[in-house]
Amino acid sequence: MTALLRYQTELLVRSQRWLPPVILYAAFLGIGVQSGQPVLDSLGYTAAGLLPVAAWLVRICVTGEPDAARACVAAARGPARAHLACLLTALCAAVALGVVATVVVTLISAPASNDHQIHVAPLKAGAAGLPATLACALLGAAVGALTNRPVLRSTGRAVPAMLLGALLAVVLSGSPAQAAVSGLVTGSQTGRAPIPLLPLAGAALLTAAAFAAASGLTARRSP
Repeated sequence: MTALLRYQTELLVRSQRWLPPVILYAAFLGIGVQSGQPVLDSLGYTAAGLLPVAAWLVRICVTGEPDAARACVAAARGPARAHLACLLTALCAAVALGVVATVVVTLISAPASNDHQIHVAPLKAGAAGLPATLACALLGAAVGALTNRPVLRSTGRAVPAMLLGALLAVVLSGSPAQAAVSGLVTGSQTGRAPIPLLPLAGAALLTAAAFAAASGLTARRSP
């Protein structure tokens, strides 16, 4: 699996197809997060914006290989493992991007509640924001896994389904991502920095199930 992950990472980096989602995410943060804003609100915004980016990175990884190359890798390592490596590469890229964004936003934001009356320690804010960001990265990767190949092969179906799934994952009540982000927003009102461990665990379970389902379907559909 290590060799597959290295191979997929090199494909992702060399293709430069990661540039559009990363640039879009940077622009999203540049517009919505400014220096001096309450830290927990800004971290919630940062986490929510990462979810569609993670789904997009999954699509880039699972569609980045030529069919011949993909068939060779699947024959050598097994189609399920080859597809899982694509998904894990995208997830790792989203997590790395989210960690960097969380650190930067924590450093530039005001360590205070949204009314600037209660002090919020940056370390505690970062400790709350990082699990929320990870939860959104995980859930975004799950959305990407379930709305791209092998589940949906047609671009005309996959892209709208991916966008709709990402939107619902952010706003739908009961979603781990929605719970993590709303926890940060609520914490900004009270000056508390809740650590969203339960949403993170829920997102991890959903992502593991989605990855297993997508990889298993790849194996069944392979010739």
